[in-house]
Amino acid sequence: MLRTRIYLGLLPLMLVVIAMGVYSIEVSRNLAGSLQEDLVAEYQDVLACERLKAAARAMANAAARAREGDMLGARSSLEASRSAFTRELMAQSAGSAGKPRVRAVEAIDTAFQGFSGPCEALLAAGGTGTLETLGAVDAALFRVLHAVDELSRLDFSASNATAARAGRLAATAARVLLAAVLVAFVLSAVLAWRLASSLLRARNTMEATLSSTPDPVFVVTGESFHEVRNPAAAQLARQPEFARGFPPPIAGPLSRVLETGEHYLPKDYGCVVALRVGREDRFYLPRILAIGDKLTRFKGAAIVLQDVTRFRLLDDAKTNLVGTVSHELKTPLTSLRMAILLLLEERLGSLIPAQRELLESARDDADRLLRILDSLLDLARLEAGAAALERRSEPVGTLLARIAAEAGPLLAAVGRRFVVSEDPGCEAVNVDPDRIRHVFINLLGNAAKYAPKGSVVALSARPAPPGFVRFGVRDEGPGIPGESIGRLFDRFYRVPGQSMPGAGIGLAIAREIVVAHGGSIACESVPGRGADFHFLLPTFGPAG
Repeated sequence: MLRTRIYLGLLPLMLVVIAMGVYSIEVSRNLAGSLQEDLVAEYQDVLACERLKAAARAMANAAARAREGDMLGARSSLEASRSAFTRELMAQSAGSAGKPRVRAVEAIDTAFQGFSGPCEALLAAGGTGTLETLGAVDAALFRVLHAVDELSRLDFSASNATAARAGRLAATAARVLLAAVLVAFVLSAVLAWRLASSLLRARNTMEATLSSTPDPVFVVTGESFHEVRNPAAAQLARQPEFARGFPPPIAGPLSRVLETGEHYLPKDYGCVVALRVGREDRFYLPRILAIGDKLTRFKGAAIVLQDVTRFRLLDDAKTNLVGTVSHELKTPLTSLRMAILLLLEERLGSLIPAQRELLESARDDADRLLRILDSLLDLARLEAGAAALERRSEPVGTLLARIAAEAGPLLAAVGRRFVVSEDPGCEAVNVDPDRIRHVFINLLGNAAKYAPKGSVVALSARPAPPGFVRFGVRDEGPGIPGESIGRLFDRFYRVPGQSMPGAGIGLAIAREIVVAHGGSIACESVPGRGADFHFLLPTFGPAG
């Protein structure tokens, strides 16, 4: 937007400069074109007049040589001079066609005819002409020279007129260019004022926006120098954690953003940064945006520390509430289940078939509620970090064989074909076998639940980026809609339209377990072509 406004503001100035250039070119073309040609032609005409005079005087000198008795030299000189005069006169006649000087050229031709005859008569008489003949030659020479002088004066007047025209053109060009310079100066001053006002307004708007933003905002250059920061960021920067720059949880993603130019936009609380501000702990979710401007060649990043303290406390309270409620419900539910089992064992008396059917249904519901409560308690402990991992090095083949031995019969019992594969080069993973078992069993159970009978459920492992192994569970079921992919691992979320039973917390627990191992989990699916759940597990890391 600012660049467009600058271009539009520069447009009038550019048009003035272009007009000045076009006018200057036109003036230069006129000065170097027709005016120069006229001046050169008029100068050539002046030289031609001098040559005509010289030829006429040479003819008169030839007559004088004849009187001295040098008839042969006189004849040769006369012929040469007459030929030179005639050629020059013909050139002037051809060049004067349609010009005012044509009459002066005709006058020279008439005078030359009156001069050539007496000269020829004097040579024919052997140079001994009468005084009348000699006088006629001198008079004719005077008329020729006078006619040539008239042509010279005419050419000189034309030269003066051409020079005056050139002067007027140069003076007009100077006035026009001076006016254009003044207009350009005024336009540039107006443009500079408007541009400065726009930049000032943009700066004031940016400063007002940043100042009114409650979350800390830093704008840094490519060298991580604080270019701009709002008051909240300035207050935060005074904390001890910022004494040597940004804290590591922010500095690491910032360096990657500056290097790659890709945004860093975390969405889960695992990326939250805890900072001490005053006398209280605050939790911030860093969001780092790569920014750049080709106009100013600025390259850097904008760091927005979203204050999620309230949301974090609410999430912790919700997790604690879920854990507390689940724990409190588990005790009476267990007692209720034991009572149902005692009744089913008929220790308190025999049961009629209808009573047994109702008690068996109540027992199954109690078992399902206990499983849900156990899952909720596991999820609460994982999110709170209270469930410590007991890691050990586990060969991938051994891990897959253990899972296949447990899940294979279950899949076969429901009519699913189970395929296990391991690509070469998989290193041993550093995992808690009991915890990671839940991930495999949950994914394989979901695949068996939604895949049609006779279809293949594939469990695979292959090397991933350095330090990880990629495990995958793929089915040939109906697939998952694209709008649900991003919410599959949310607690209590179920894909709309599903008829299969479930509470929607199995995948959330699987994600927490994988994240606790330092890995990641995702899903790829095309509706009608099955689903592919895959997760990464590290091949090394601290145990425990």
